[in-house]
Amino acid sequence: MHQFTVEPLLPLNVAGYDISFTNSSLWLLITLALIFGFMATGMKRQLVPDRWQMAVEGVTGFIDDLVRVNIGPEGRKFMPFIFSLFMFILVANLLGLMPLAIIPGMHQFTTTSHFSITGVLAVMSFSIVLIVGFARHKLHFFSLFIPHGTPKIMVPLIAAIEFISFMVRPFSLGLRLFVAMIAGHILMEVFGSFVVNGFNSGPMGWGVGILSFLFIIGVSALELLVSAIQAYVFALLTTLYLNDAVNLH
Repeated sequence: MHQFTVEPLLPLNVAGYDISFTNSSLWLLITLALIFGFMATGMKRQLVPDRWQMAVEGVTGFIDDLVRVNIGPEGRKFMPFIFSLFMFILVANLLGLMPLAIIPGMHQFTTTSHFSITGVLAVMSFSIVLIVGFARHKLHFFSLFIPHGTPKIMVPLIAAIEFISFMVRPFSLGLRLFVAMIAGHILMEVFGSFVVNGFNSGPMGWGVGILSFLFIIGVSALELLVSAIQAYVFALLTTLYLNDAVNLH
């Protein structure tokens, strides 16, 4: 589990508070730097776009369509936030798959494998939903918990179920990403130990080692897919929650 350990790189203690610069902080900065570089190199607005500009326009167009379809015309104002969420999660997930462990003394760090990161993203998204909902509809926002056409005798039960379901959203949003990323890395670590132990145990264990190596290739491909899917799911669910706040559906 060493790959998930938050380690201080520059220890710093101020007035009894530990504000050390950690490997988690480093990889967060690397993520932001890559996103900034990607956007800076692709925002040239050339008449004949190059590959970087086409990539940036493709991603922004994809998120713009996602927001427009799920929220409607009013969703355009949330497009920068959804785009930032999607790009941060996607780049952070992919960075965690970099094979830096082949360099002695180094290993990659997946920031999205920590609930402290995914939880903050989920709470941020949920807070925006609440702010938008109450700012737009005031107390009428509570009608979200009573679906249209609900029989009066069922209103207390349905309202309670809907309220619990609504309050669980930030936890499920943060846990889904956290669990998906940490589970995949642990699985790769387990198969990696099988490879090493299999080849070190002599000819009898070579079959196990080769089979485990093939599994690692499959899991690595699956992890690449999961990295993109989890970024998309997080952005998609956020737009659906914002749709409830904007349109009270």
